[in-house]
Amino acid sequence: MQAELEARKQTGRWVVLGIDPGTASTGYGIVAQELDGSFRLLACGVIRTQPDQLMHLRLREIYEDLESLIQQFAPDEVAVEELFFGRNVTTAIAVGQARGTALLVAARNNLPLAEYTPATVKQALTGYGNADKLQMQLMVQNLLDLKEAPRPDDAADGVAIALCHLQTARYRSLVDG
Repeated sequence: MQAELEARKQTGRWVVLGIDPGTASTGYGIVAQELDGSFRLLACGVIRTQPDQLMHLRLREIYEDLESLIQQFAPDEVAVEELFFGRNVTTAIAVGQARGTALLVAARNNLPLAEYTPATVKQALTGYGNADKLQMQLMVQNLLDLKEAPRPDDAADGVAIALCHLQTARYRSLVDG
């Protein structure tokens, strides 16, 4: 499968679905790397679920919406933000459930998956692992040649994760070869 992926990268654009998981709001960004190396934003947004819904129904909604995005945009790979442990265990568990749903969607569609910490995403885009939201948004805007940064923040984070993966894959291909 890796040879097939490398061959496709050489012949045309490479599409990555970046996911910033959450149960209330899952951000996503779909970014293409063109053959000339430039990036193009294909879509971004958020999947919102209702807080009064039962958790399994919220997760099904996230699953179905991500599945729909995969069917519509046919990404070559999926990149997901790794779980960041804060002080709120309940929030971490809920985010973990949404993250597991994103991982399942990738597996069910036989898509290669990459996972990145928030610091790795920041490092890949800005060169600084502690960059703030504004620095990240400006870099996303610059890399995609947009008039303004994607909104809302969760969507911008999904785009940043996709860009991180494309940047990381580009670097790896140069180092490997």
